[in-house]
Amino acid sequence: MVTLDKSLSKLEARLDLWKAKLKKATASGSVSSQQAKIDSQKQFDQLNSQLRKAQSKLDEAKAAGSGKWETLKDGVEKTWEELEDAFKKLVD
Repeated sequence: MVTLDKSLSKLEARLDLWKAKLKKATASGSVSSQQAKIDSQKQFDQLNSQLRKAQSKLDEAKAAGSGKWETLKDGVEKTWEELEDAFKKLVD
């Protein structure tokens, strides 16, 4: 159970960091052209959706406990990989 708690704590810390980064990026809004602003907003909206999905997976894993962790682990990891990819695209 310690490993599960530790894993979930790390994932939650990363999720909080991503939420803060998205909030900062959204607030900066230093995009010049109207089309670029629209494109950026679409990316922010998509990222927000993925953040909510990741939070949901994390909550599900917490509620399930160690007995179900192995079953949920692949889904949680896939969600995190998708979220990391989305952040990388936003930054690039």
